[in-house]
Amino acid sequence: MNEAKTVAFIGLGVMGGAIARHIGQAGHRLTIFNRSPARVDRWQEANPGLATRVASSPADAASDADVVLTCVGNDDDLADVVLGPQGVFATLRKGGTFIDHTTVSAKIARQIAVEARDQQVHCVDAPMTGSQIGAEKGTLTLMCGGRADAIEAGRAVMEAYSSRIVHVGKAGAGQTAKMVNQICIAGAVAGLAEAVRFAQAEHLDLDKAYEAISGGAAQSWQMDNRWKTMAEDSFDFGFAIDWMRKDLGLAMDEGRGIGVSLPITALVNQFYADVQALGGGRQDTSALIRRLPRRGGK
Repeated sequence: MNEAKTVAFIGLGVMGGAIARHIGQAGHRLTIFNRSPARVDRWQEANPGLATRVASSPADAASDADVVLTCVGNDDDLADVVLGPQGVFATLRKGGTFIDHTTVSAKIARQIAVEARDQQVHCVDAPMTGSQIGAEKGTLTLMCGGRADAIEAGRAVMEAYSSRIVHVGKAGAGQTAKMVNQICIAGAVAGLAEAVRFAQAEHLDLDKAYEAISGGAAQSWQMDNRWKTMAEDSFDFGFAIDWMRKDLGLAMDEGRGIGVSLPITALVNQFYADVQALGGGRQDTSALIRRLPRRGGK
């Protein structure tokens, strides 16, 4: 293992909790913080003795850290835990490293990078892909924006829970790469949902249909992992439609700012709104198929 570091992790949700576990298991000295103390208690019950200490605030968490990581909800949450009076940057030492895994706007990522530069702190915006399964297995892909030296400063910690670390560009580029990822997923899920419903209406053997098409140009991660579960109306896989709509909103906002039209993204975003109206906001993104009724077919 690389040299053990003192690491503070802020945000113990579905993804963050799993990441923090991997960091502790890799032998790093782990401090944890979550704005909801109950979540801290649950994490400690599931991971006894893995955290060296529990911090009272983000500033307290960062006070003795070599590396601080955040995985929170949105732009406002991130600004509060990083730039607020009790935020990370109030205490993180010069030469320390800050890594954010939240999916947020490129604007807030760039703002934080400027603040980090002024404080002589390494800064990486590193949204993730790989879903809850990837977080649990420690096989996430990280899309990193920032300076090369900042990414290298955080690499020893990031390797504890990822299988791929890609430096995609300057500050904010990690977030825009994540937008590209979500745009691709939105189109793939929408097409897959229609394909499954069409196959059902035609009374095809779904296993045979999958066998026939999954080895060719139609193949995708979504098909391999969600064809069968969509057909079974099983949608409990971690990444909620509510979060997908947040991410697609970020992509469309960024697109408007640079003059790029995203008509398919906008359409699928409205399809997801339909599923939210059906009460599916906390279901996995593959629940998009719920808006397509089953038909009797031939």
